[in-house]
Amino acid sequence: MNRIIDAIEKEQQKPEPGNFKVGDSVRVHTRVIEGDKERIQIFGGIVIGRKGRGLNETFTVRRISYGEGVERVFPVHSPRIAKVEVEKAGRARRAKLNYLRERKGKEATAVQE
Repeated sequence: MNRIIDAIEKEQQKPEPGNFKVGDSVRVHTRVIEGDKERIQIFGGIVIGRKGRGLNETFTVRRISYGEGVERVFPVHSPRIAKVEVEKAGRARRAKLNYLRERKGKEATAVQE
């Protein structure tokens, strides 16, 4: 049974989901459909965590917008994501960067420990 599920999931996975890791500054290009029009919307920020495996893998991106922290969770293999481009590679020494949530201002974008 697991082989059947794995085969179906493999068909739906993206061939190259993107080479980014926790701590990187990324720009996520998302396809937004409004009525009959489609456009690309960009969400930029720091990857603060990855979770799951296979088709269920997600990543969380955090940015500061008008002094307020904003987080979005994206599925890695979603057809709505056009591409993920890495602006700046970060060096994180842990898997989840939840400590960035308490930081203010420029500290919130600094990943190096």
